Amino acid sequence: MTDDLTVWNTGFISCILFLNWCHNMDYLFTPATQDLLNTGHLVQPVAKTGKLLPAARDPVTGEFVEIAKVFYPSTTATLSDRGVLGLLAQLAGGGPVQPLVAPVYVTVAPLQLAQTHQGFQKIYRMLNCLKINLAVMQATVAVIGIGAVSSAVLSAVNFDQVLKIREEAKHQKLKIKDGFIDLRHILKERGVEVIQQIFQVAHDSNFALHRQKLVDGYDIFSKAVKRCQSALTLPDIKLRNSEISSGRDMLFEALNIYERPSLLEGLSSAGQIRQMECVWAIEQAIAVTFELQRAYDMASDRLLGLQSKIRLDLLTVVKGCQSEFELDFLFPEVTRILGHDLSVIEFWQNEVDWMQTLSPKEQHQLAGLDRLSGDDLKTHVHTTFAILAAEPGLYENLKQKSHFLSLRDQLAFALNPKIRRGYEFYISQRAIATGYQALAGSNLQEISDLTLANLYYFFKVREDSTENHLSDEELETPAWHFPKSLENELNYCN
Repeated sequence: MTDDLTVWNTGFISCILFLNWCHNMDYLFTPATQDLLNTGHLVQPVAKTGKLLPAARDPVTGEFVEIAKVFYPSTTATLSDRGVLGLLAQLAGGGPVQPLVAPVYVTVAPLQLAQTHQGFQKIYRMLNCLKINLAVMQATVAVIGIGAVSSAVLSAVNFDQVLKIREEAKHQKLKIKDGFIDLRHILKERGVEVIQQIFQVAHDSNFALHRQKLVDGYDIFSKAVKRCQSALTLPDIKLRNSEISSGRDMLFEALNIYERPSLLEGLSSAGQIRQMECVWAIEQAIAVTFELQRAYDMASDRLLGLQSKIRLDLLTVVKGCQSEFELDFLFPEVTRILGHDLSVIEFWQNEVDWMQTLSPKEQHQLAGLDRLSGDDLKTHVHTTFAILAAEPGLYENLKQKSHFLSLRDQLAFALNPKIRRGYEFYISQRAIATGYQALAGSNLQEISDLTLANLYYFFKVREDSTENHLSDEELETPAWHFPKSLENELNYCN
């Protein structure tokens, strides 16, 4: 615990202790402000979803007093503990973590543009972050290439490696050329096979067409970002908005390139998710442009649509996963995006919705808070949540309890809980047909995703074996053994 506290300024240690004590706390105010909130002398505004927002205001005068530090909660809090995310969260505990595809965002930054240089810096950095994210993601696509690839290559550009590569790029230790980063130097310690793969992809005629499309798309995206960043320096609001609109038109042009179905053709599940992450970065940049123009309704719509798109894209990738080592690559990444990045985007959307309810006077007063509250009260965003699959041991623990197909389906359940219903129906029908009366009469909706998926394949293996008329010995030794401990736990009756 002591090591964790050292990352914070000494003045906030008491606040962190309070945060650890207070369950489900999302925001960190100074102790004095928190006391006034506890006694009702100050209040937090509420979004239309019922979510408290990171500001304290005087209920009598309506004036804002302080902006909180923000701790983005994991969406696992809203998911059933029966799911794979809940299980991993219980195993992992909590701690700080970086988002993978959604850069940290501070709502008041667009409001501060007219008043402080700080607002400009925040938006400028966020747009740069999106540009770096896109380059890093498509650089890893260039390592994976088209078609099947080995586990060694996938591990070289996995979730943890992406975070490292991104940090190197942020500090300008890696050069971006034509939208790509040459990863040979940073990946040279990953082995000869990885370096050979990079050379093979570089000379692959099929990937050359793929690469050229991304070069063209990135060039447009990069110019659009620069145009929007330059627009932020313009004092004339009409001219600024006009330039931002022009930059957004270019972003849509880049989006049209990156969304072409042909860019997903021939890619493995690992390559597809990285290609999709490029699209998500552009979508976020488009949302930023709408918010910069205070078109909050449009920004909210884009963010809402992005959340749905991410879930659908992830589900497509997971369902298309064909091998265990591909799932080893996908699982940590999908759980991080589902458990954390979607939470960041949802939080961002809630704050954008809130901005629509503020009067011009309130927006002006809120924008000035950062400047008025002193250095130790400046809005600072940090992220904390249950680290999902951050330790290889957690995923390995889960793998020991599940077959590859079962584990893949559990991930699909987390992305779309409605998928469970078909599995529940199948298990119920097979339990009746095969004499597992105790199971047939149980409430399948209450059991965990892990148990449900395992049960599904327990019956599926036996049904498929019967249809293929295997011998009695083969029936007794299916390709995957159903865990005996689970049979005992459910008290099956044959």
